[in-house]
Amino acid sequence: MLIRSVNVSLPKQVQHKNKTVSTGIFKQPVTGRIKINPLNLDGDKQVDLVNHGGEHKAVYGFAAEHYLFWQQKLGLATLPFGKFGENLTVEGLDEAELCIGDRLKVGQSLLEISQPRVPCFKLGMAFERHDMPRLFVEQAATGIYFRVIETGLVAAGDVVTLAEPHPAKLSVQRLFRAYFDKSLPLNEKTPVLEQALKIGALSHEWREKLEKRLA
Repeated sequence: MLIRSVNVSLPKQVQHKNKTVSTGIFKQPVTGRIKINPLNLDGDKQVDLVNHGGEHKAVYGFAAEHYLFWQQKLGLATLPFGKFGENLTVEGLDEAELCIGDRLKVGQSLLEISQPRVPCFKLGMAFERHDMPRLFVEQAATGIYFRVIETGLVAAGDVVTLAEPHPAKLSVQRLFRAYFDKSLPLNEKTPVLEQALKIGALSHEWREKLEKRLA
């Protein structure tokens, strides 16, 4: 895996449906080495700490390969890195292979996979398409949220390696589909949700989601 872009943004005020919304989704690529801190990157700040940010969503990674799909799907002439609100655009970041609890060496830092992304209306706002969150869920190529185990510097061009695979081997995409894919039968979903709850690295947000769904 290879970091193609490091992206950050401080909060911006934008108009959306006759309301002023504060958001950090409009991230821009930066040059040089950037510090990954316990809860964010230098120069980056989350606004809605209920739905974004916090210990288990300190860093968001998205696969560089997904950009070509979305550029063609949406009929866009260009699609710059950072458009999905990710901090790290990573070549080879595969949600179907990487698992909840896996630890990745990212530049000088060590990050732990905590959950898939669940898109909110701000993704639609970024693309000026109200249906973007739905399309994103249907694709199940969600990107990955990380908890910071060890802080450090990171830059475009850094190699990302799987440092400590989690023994449960529950992929990010499998968990996402077990929760969201209505076409899957219940007897396929339930064991996945139960398995996820046994993984200590799973975020509090997803733990609550799964407990409610299973109840």
